[in-house]
Amino acid sequence: MMTNDNFLYVITGPTASGKTAKAVALAETIDAEIISADSRQIYRGMDIGTGKDLNEYKSVPYHLIDICNAGYRYNLFEYLRDYKIAYDDIRSRGKNVILCGGTGLYVESVLKGIELPPVPENKELREELKEKSLTELTEILKQYKTLHNITDVDNCKRAIRAIEIQKYYHDNPALQVKTAPRPVKNVILIGVDIDRENRRKKISMRLQSRLKEGMIDEVSKLLADGVSPESLIYYGLEYKYVTQYVIGELSYEEMYKQLEIAIHQFAKRQMTWFRGMERRGFHINWIPFDLPNDEFIAQALAIKENMAQNQQ
Repeated sequence: MMTNDNFLYVITGPTASGKTAKAVALAETIDAEIISADSRQIYRGMDIGTGKDLNEYKSVPYHLIDICNAGYRYNLFEYLRDYKIAYDDIRSRGKNVILCGGTGLYVESVLKGIELPPVPENKELREELKEKSLTELTEILKQYKTLHNITDVDNCKRAIRAIEIQKYYHDNPALQVKTAPRPVKNVILIGVDIDRENRRKKISMRLQSRLKEGMIDEVSKLLADGVSPESLIYYGLEYKYVTQYVIGELSYEEMYKQLEIAIHQFAKRQMTWFRGMERRGFHINWIPFDLPNDEFIAQALAIKENMAQNQQ
């Protein structure tokens, strides 16, 4: 077992690449705990559709999974806050930290060392914007920031909140110093590399498996427990299309076909994000998905040793 070595290990990659199993194998070797970087696994009761597979963690402690009720809309500010709490807790106990997940926004924001102060509600601004279309809101937001992704503008409510945040920063320039990125040092950033053909095959097989495991029943239970269809549809992918099937908007065949296409598209967007990270200066060490765990671990530790030697 290794002791705390002051390196942050990050294992990321597209959906269905097998990130969790690799992270667990590494965690067992280096005496680490895992912090999730998955934007949907934080929700309780959303288990099959998000692929939590908690049994995969074995005896390795994990963090930021099952921390919110389904129906809640968790955001980046909350994630960065909760990540820091988990990180400090793990380090205080002399353990190593592995950040594992495929939500590129979370991974990149952590590595950039972004700090986001709480932004109060601006009722006047919300009133002013409430009748505007999503296209109009998007154009307003572009005046404040470059849009690297569409998560801020996937609906009017999120776009208005994004404008509210950016306007607050603009009107309070002192915060721009406080929120300036402080890039994390000593990062071992590993991408689980899976080719397009194998990725598509694994996605299709996994979708069939999740449906057999009871994904439709899971969504039906969430609806019966009072989570609105709109809230589940908001989470996208499995929860969007299965909800539309359960409430009668799609046939089973339509649901399956549209969902399968959507997951393939999602994986492609994830890879686009990771390539963008590389263009933005992050060095991702890509390791093949089908490498045996012991070889994967050996490569990860070799990367760490090389980095340590270069710092001497």
